[in-house]
Amino acid sequence: MKSLVLFTTAYGNTEKIARTMATELGAAVLSLAEITPEKLQGVELLLVGSPTQAFNMLPAMKAWLKNLPKGSLSGIQVAAFDTRMDVKKVNNAFLTFMESIFGYAAEKIGKVLVKKGGNQLVKPEGFFVDGEKGPITAGELERAVEWARKLGK
Repeated sequence: MKSLVLFTTAYGNTEKIARTMATELGAAVLSLAEITPEKLQGVELLLVGSPTQAFNMLPAMKAWLKNLPKGSLSGIQVAAFDTRMDVKKVNNAFLTFMESIFGYAAEKIGKVLVKKGGNQLVKPEGFFVDGEKGPITAGELERAVEWARKLGK
């Protein structure tokens, strides 16, 4: 199965998660800056990820998804992921409240992927980083491998 992991990153954490998943899947991995319409041709499984900042995906990912033609992901299995701080660990009532209202990037990415015709394989997934800039929380790379393994079956 031809698979592609597409990502955008702010501090390198989402890229590490993306590359870890791509290795597990034997998939190609591209940053958002490298993607062209031709590189989506023949893809059967597409994983898309962004860091969560301000309870949303990065603006470049939002723009790319918006500009995807309707139906362009028809017939493609899709899954969305993000990197995020664990608001429970931060223990900030305001952030917890905001997260409950606005959510995270992965859910928003997943909705757009489906809107563009993709078949969502699993619910969107978040991987934790310590603080705003990381590093990736212990155990999350291993969890990314398990998540990718589940998608590859």
